[in-house]
Amino acid sequence: MTVAEIFETLDYGPAPEAAAIADAWLEARGRRTALFIANAWQAPSDGGYFDSINPATARPLAKIAQATTADVNNAVAAARAAQSAWAKIGGPARARTLYALARMVQKHARLFAVLETMDNGKPIRETRDIDVPLVARHFYHHAGWAQLIAREFPGHEPLGVVGQIIPWNFPLLMLAWKVAPALAAGNTVVLKPAEFTSLTAILFADLCLDAGLPPGVVNIVTGDGRTGEAIVAHPGIDKIAFTGSTEVGRLIRAATAGSGKALTLELGGKSPFVVFDDADLDGAVEGVVDAIWFNQGQVCCAGSRLLVQESIADTFIAKLKARMQTLRVGDPLDKSMDIGAIVAPVQLEKIETLVKAGTAAGATLWQPDWARPKDGYFYPPTLLTDVGPASTAVQEEIFGPVLVALPFRTPADAIALANNSRYGLAASVWTENINLALDIAPALKSGVVWINSTNLFDAAAGFGGYRESGFGREGGREGMYAYLKPTFLKGLKSYDRSAPALAAPVPAGVTSATTELDRTPKMYIGGKQTRPDSGYSRPVYAADGSLAGEVGDGNRKDVRDAVVAARQAEGWSKATAHNRAQVIYYIAENLEARATEFRDRIRAMTGASKRVATREVAASIDRLFTYGAWADKYDGRVHATPLRNVTVAMNEPLGVMGIVCPDDAPLLGLISLAVPPLAMGNRIVAVPSAKHPLAATDLYQVLDTSDVPGGSFNIVTGDADSLAAVLAAHDDVDAVWDFGSNDGGAAVERASAGNMKQTWVSDRRRRDWFDPEQAEGEAFLRHCTQVKNIWVPYGE
Repeated sequence: MTVAEIFETLDYGPAPEAAAIADAWLEARGRRTALFIANAWQAPSDGGYFDSINPATARPLAKIAQATTADVNNAVAAARAAQSAWAKIGGPARARTLYALARMVQKHARLFAVLETMDNGKPIRETRDIDVPLVARHFYHHAGWAQLIAREFPGHEPLGVVGQIIPWNFPLLMLAWKVAPALAAGNTVVLKPAEFTSLTAILFADLCLDAGLPPGVVNIVTGDGRTGEAIVAHPGIDKIAFTGSTEVGRLIRAATAGSGKALTLELGGKSPFVVFDDADLDGAVEGVVDAIWFNQGQVCCAGSRLLVQESIADTFIAKLKARMQTLRVGDPLDKSMDIGAIVAPVQLEKIETLVKAGTAAGATLWQPDWARPKDGYFYPPTLLTDVGPASTAVQEEIFGPVLVALPFRTPADAIALANNSRYGLAASVWTENINLALDIAPALKSGVVWINSTNLFDAAAGFGGYRESGFGREGGREGMYAYLKPTFLKGLKSYDRSAPALAAPVPAGVTSATTELDRTPKMYIGGKQTRPDSGYSRPVYAADGSLAGEVGDGNRKDVRDAVVAARQAEGWSKATAHNRAQVIYYIAENLEARATEFRDRIRAMTGASKRVATREVAASIDRLFTYGAWADKYDGRVHATPLRNVTVAMNEPLGVMGIVCPDDAPLLGLISLAVPPLAMGNRIVAVPSAKHPLAATDLYQVLDTSDVPGGSFNIVTGDADSLAAVLAAHDDVDAVWDFGSNDGGAAVERASAGNMKQTWVSDRRRRDWFDPEQAEGEAFLRHCTQVKNIWVPYGE
């Protein structure tokens, strides 16, 4: 073909990337990998291997070692042996190692990019220009956190040994997202790459040796799901960090329940891509290309649901189809390709099955008229229209190059459709009206919102989701907190494992301590006193064994009613922080006016001295003033991402929270746990101390006179473990804190897997609720908020 003919047709010519250097690296290892444990290459203990396949050719690349439970045990032992020394060398020393790793990633960038493309199937343009540069960026960024850790995270220490399980869609980048902050914080790592894509992790292990990492600081064990299960179940691991499907995330949440392991989960998504009628349509079309056909749509935050304003829907779809017609699918090592290969036959089959289900349900399928390659695992860019909001194709994560399109009329319709998903990972909003964009973004239930952009990532901006997209953040300051714990925790005493018999019958000869007219307290739901659904009451005994009173014995229907009331009290979350502060100050004022009454109640219930009971009431009032002060001062941030963006990190309330309170300091424990969520705009269902609930039932009289909106603060009395389990299993509850005095926290964590709600439990550690270090401060605010990062581009 002549130059003139090329200019006439504008056809792409081949632009292959040489694979020789990656092939040489594989050949040097005999195309067989080993396990990396304590800086040594080890064969799997049972001699097991499996093939890693090049998805573009369907031919084997190498034999991957299959780690056994014994191999995982060895890796954990090596990590445990290395952890103390790695933490003690200090942040600046760790920073130098991370900096060295970043430099080495850059020096071997082309080898990493080619090897990743061969192993994963994604286009070389993406591995070369996006994945590998971001890997280096994460190690550079976290070298900075290591340098500053003592001054920026005072009172914190590393968790210990971290088990990390990463997916196949971004093998090297996910390694960097997890390993860099873990090492910066002083943890050691046992990492399992995805079964399909282990090769770049093995190459990274070479860099760990070259960078002089001490033996055991990074250990890499390859294998299938059995290896991951061994890591999750290992009692010597202090934290699990997992990125993958929501289904596996549920299993991990249940498996780690009650173990004391910290947990972060970055799971699936079905992200909306919202186009308003004033958007730059051509720009938005290119945005769709990046949103859903980047990495063959095998992206957890892929913009797989296209929502287009009705007035421009036909025009936009026509433009989109024309652009799809020009996309090129083929050899991912060819730099002119837009879409590479699907990672494996099982994933290709899943995509085909879900598309068939969509068309069977009435969706209209459109694909370009060119043929996809016959060799390898390829799937063409696909558009499904004429779909309903509840259809399988709209609700299920397809994890492939498949886009579903729905029209909307108004901004309110767009928000409703965008949030009509069990996921909440990311969203894109396209409009030339910045007021509209910034009105829509906070209303979307997602951890990331890109305005007139999509799939932007940076180490300085935390990434993670809401709802069934998981919890925790990777990157930024919040990502560092995920690998640290307060130093005071190691000094806390444990609760007894056996729960006290709180509802025992009245002892023989014991009568009521009062001759007053009976005043059995009711529940407090929706701003009203309500009788328990069960019709039963439970006795409350004074410290001397006499009957102090009775409270309602709450059940699942009472919890249901309280959750409904809390869900309907959205006005509290929408109120200004200043207004919330004023209400909390007002609660403090009214509690102070009745301080003597509460003091006497605490003395009667607990047997505390007058001095101790007076101190508890005073500390409760002071804590209310503290969180009134924090309500309008717990600010978000503007991240310094190296792009032409203002990346705004907003602290948002979790939503409806269940709060299970301790028996220790029954008034102060309730205030310490219930008020931080309230200050941040959450609505709460509080389960007070089962042994000493009367301080809580007295408190709702204070709430009634303090302008607390009905439904924002609900109180359900009864057996704490039973009510906690109901809250944890309730799909309309977004988070549960359980600081009861027994093993209820394990049941809460296990039940929370239903809708992947966030939990915070005492793990049988007894806090001193009078100690501000243990019982108040930013840690409580972090646990009742979630960060939403809004990326706002600027400039022409």
